[in-house]
Amino acid sequence: MADNIRTAPLRLRPSEHRTILFIGDLLMAVASVFAAIETWRRYLISAKVAELLDNDVAFARAQQMAEQLISFKVPAWFYLLPIVWMLLLVELYEPHVASSSRKTMRGIAIAAFVGLAGYSLVFIVRQDPNSLPRIGVGAFLFFASVLTLTWRMIFIRIYKSTGQRRRILLVGAGKAGQTLAELYNSLGTRSFYIVGYIDDDMEKAGKTLHGIQVLGPSVRLLHLIDVYHISDLVIAINGEIQGATFQAILDAQERGVDVTRMPILYEEMTGRVPIHHLESDWIIRSFVDEVRVSGFYDLFKRLVDILGGMAGMVILAILFPFLALAVALDSGFPVFYSQLRLGRGGSIFRIYKFRSMHQKPEDEIALRATMENDPRVTRVGNFLRKSRLDELPQFWNVLRGDMSLVGPRAEIPELVGEYQKQIPFYRARLLVKPGLTGWAQINYGYVASVTETGVKLEYDLYYIKHRTITMDIQIILRTIGTVVRRTGR
Repeated sequence: MADNIRTAPLRLRPSEHRTILFIGDLLMAVASVFAAIETWRRYLISAKVAELLDNDVAFARAQQMAEQLISFKVPAWFYLLPIVWMLLLVELYEPHVASSSRKTMRGIAIAAFVGLAGYSLVFIVRQDPNSLPRIGVGAFLFFASVLTLTWRMIFIRIYKSTGQRRRILLVGAGKAGQTLAELYNSLGTRSFYIVGYIDDDMEKAGKTLHGIQVLGPSVRLLHLIDVYHISDLVIAINGEIQGATFQAILDAQERGVDVTRMPILYEEMTGRVPIHHLESDWIIRSFVDEVRVSGFYDLFKRLVDILGGMAGMVILAILFPFLALAVALDSGFPVFYSQLRLGRGGSIFRIYKFRSMHQKPEDEIALRATMENDPRVTRVGNFLRKSRLDELPQFWNVLRGDMSLVGPRAEIPELVGEYQKQIPFYRARLLVKPGLTGWAQINYGYVASVTETGVKLEYDLYYIKHRTITMDIQIILRTIGTVVRRTGR
């Protein structure tokens, strides 16, 4: 048996790729700090030399005097810039982004622009050149952008030239396998290559389904792995696997081929959970056996909620007179709109929002989800929704603990009751607190049908399954971008 085991090329998993990228990005950011400090120091020396030359001091003497006269203290916060830079790069760790030169360049450019805009805002408010050195920060952003881009391009070159791009064979050409094929064809940038299907249904043999060919039955699995240099098998079979197929999969795994299930690849491709391809005990396995967030995560999340809630209430107090006046002038009083929503575990609480719709009977508003270009939305309400300013009063719910900054959208009880009858696993979104923003909110738009609501649920369940401190920070940062660009929903 040992003689038949294939020596597989070393391939790293997506999580290992992310770790390597993170370490490389961090090293580039740290190097950028010291390069920026040296640039800052040389700039000050050059300025001093120019001043001495204006006073008729010889150049060599001016250089020597400037070296002795210039001494500057680097503020402690300057050494924290690598952390800020890493937070700005959070979207560049998705496989389909990390393997694309174009998306990587775009992401780094956006990170540098956001960093510059953030610094400019702080500088305008503080107006203290001594504690907020423009040369130092500008140099850091320049070096961080150039070094990170150089490192990322090297990574992409190595990734593509050393066979790190996975070659996947789908086990099963039924509904689950074809769903993956459809998604694969819709991807603009691919971090892997789907070679084909294997399926024991002889009617499918040789057929091309969604652009991918059925290469043969499971008895040819090991042969096909050698011929097509397969690195991964994805099990896309709903239900029981035949004994011969199961044994062939085990033999392939012994040869060094990675074996994974269809929902895992679906999650990697979409950032969603495939609710229509899950077994009935999926909730138990995913949220009881697999997902146990640490007490540290819960503590950190509540601390961030309290700080964010306090900051939001301050913003609400500042903007309230202007927003209330705008709503009143546009569509009259009241300026607030309240509604009952479901929280964690099905608990009921009341939220308040700036009213963004024309005044209608409660049941006419409550039992209809908001659509894009909804005629019920007022002119001011449209602005409030796009900028997310209509949700400012909900910071009070965050402070109270009814909601979190990040989580699934809080829905009204009547809609939850209807959706859970039509959409599998819908009530599972009540396993966590609802949030002001969330994975579904930043990745999907308005929903106008039960089907689209199901897609949004897939995003919510993905967040519940994978939630981490890093993911929460990423969602918050992307939400801030949504507010700035006024692309909210």
